[in-house]
Amino acid sequence: MKSLAYLNKYLWKYKGTLLLGTLFTVVSNLFGIIPAQIVRHALDLVKETLDLYFLFDGSKVQATVYEDFAYNILIYGVLILAMALLKGIFLFLVRQTLIVMSRHIEFDLKNEIYQHYQTLPLSFYRRHNTGDLMARISEDVSKVRMYVGPSIMYGLNLITLFVMVISYMLSVSPHLTFYVLMPLPILSVSIFFVSNIINKRSEEIQRNLSMLSTNAQEAFSGIRVLKAYVQESFSTKQFENQSENYRNKSLNLIQVDSLFTPLIFLLVGLSNILCVYIGGQEVMAGRLTPGNIAEFLIYVNMLTWPVTALGWTTSQIQRAAASQTRINEFLEQKTDIVSTENLKKDIAGDVEFKHVTFIYPDSGIIALKNFNLRIKAGETVAILGGTGSGKSTLANLLTRMYDTTSGEILIDQTAIQAYDIPALRRQMGYVPQDVFLFSDNISNNVRFGLPDLPQDKVIQATKDADLYNNIVDFPEGFETKIGERGITLSGGQKQRLSIARAIAREPKILILDDCLSAVDTKTESTILTNLKGIMQNRTSLIISHRVSSAKLADQIVLLDDGEIVEQGTHEVLMKKNGAYRELYEKQLQGEEA
Repeated sequence: MKSLAYLNKYLWKYKGTLLLGTLFTVVSNLFGIIPAQIVRHALDLVKETLDLYFLFDGSKVQATVYEDFAYNILIYGVLILAMALLKGIFLFLVRQTLIVMSRHIEFDLKNEIYQHYQTLPLSFYRRHNTGDLMARISEDVSKVRMYVGPSIMYGLNLITLFVMVISYMLSVSPHLTFYVLMPLPILSVSIFFVSNIINKRSEEIQRNLSMLSTNAQEAFSGIRVLKAYVQESFSTKQFENQSENYRNKSLNLIQVDSLFTPLIFLLVGLSNILCVYIGGQEVMAGRLTPGNIAEFLIYVNMLTWPVTALGWTTSQIQRAAASQTRINEFLEQKTDIVSTENLKKDIAGDVEFKHVTFIYPDSGIIALKNFNLRIKAGETVAILGGTGSGKSTLANLLTRMYDTTSGEILIDQTAIQAYDIPALRRQMGYVPQDVFLFSDNISNNVRFGLPDLPQDKVIQATKDADLYNNIVDFPEGFETKIGERGITLSGGQKQRLSIARAIAREPKILILDDCLSAVDTKTESTILTNLKGIMQNRTSLIISHRVSSAKLADQIVLLDDGEIVEQGTHEVLMKKNGAYRELYEKQLQGEEA
């Protein structure tokens, strides 16, 4: 129950509903107990009436006795029906409070997990796959709901019924009550051992479910590659193997679960036998009436469902505990990307990297080594270099997806850690190397982050990104649904849409991370020409492995293995006759060819 203690804050939040549900549970059980006492009175009345009936055999009083008996039995029958109706009404109210409360808690918990996911740094998502994240927010939360809903409802029902029934049974006959309830400790010990096995197997099942979800999610996301390499059969076989593993573990859990029902009915049946045998002796001794035995039998059978539910509830609580442990594992992870001063102000765009070294925490790769660079406000800088040279790391550090391992980054002569993170990022336009578009129409993808952006600015952004002519050729124009991750668009169109989304924000700092790799040289030239006006009076960082992307830059930085190899303007670097000139001539020859 230690992991489930996290949910106490939600139970406290809905304490009014919980208390009301408890009250309805007590009242419904009260109306369930009263009929047993009516049956006792009715059965005792039968015995007494029979004695009187035969006592006045042949007299007129006999008919009167029969009429009174019939009338009383009718009243008892009506009372039992009324009690059953009232019990049903209050059971409905129990579900309308406790089960509805569990749905509210499920809603709140999913929102909390989702919001917490948003706060976690990029390093967290590099360590965990999407399928696992989805499983914890869906499957695990659903199992937790079974604890805060049905399990609590049945638990409260069990407790209130036990207190009310057993206390009354003890007041009638402690001796008979002892024998009737004697099998229950055996049941409790059995549940203790079986529930431990259930807990372990539930954790294994949840881990397998995460792997299964991850496999399916990757197969659907990478369906193009999967089909291109004709690996449908392999993917299906892999999914079948994981499904088989999940099924086997689920069956192992069901085997343990199946012990509960026969065990419970065996013990309840034993209680009935003891009730009749010991109760019969008590009646023969004159200490109890036949009505008491009938009443006790009803009580024993009333306890059958709560005791049966005890096994089911225990199983659900163990599963919920396993799921909540997995949820807590992520909720306990906190981001180290925090603001020191929560500084909110408009920035000019002056950026300086001072002795920056960065090592990726999950892989240990050294991406930057003692990197120094000053970018004046409104200046355009091109960062060139091969794969793995550290270009994209600069973009990640500038947008504070990561913090430097050593050294510092200054924006307007203020440490980047001092700025409020959302306020800083709102003033940046970032076009990532790995383009991600949302399954929505083109207009909404452009205005992502600025929902109220006028349509005329959306159109202008697409013109600047050299995408407008493509959009107007689509049958639905700007309302065209682009599918998951923009699957209906070509690689170049996706990149240009991503550029339009960034420049539509009119950012103070524009970061283009190798975003023109999927377009041809002519389109690249058109886009860069359009961006020339946009980049004026705006700090711009053009990251690319193509020299042609650097033609608008005020200065060019050539990176290799996380260090600056050459730095300067195009003319200066060409005169040096070094690495930049060699790269320029190679790419120029390739384009001519």
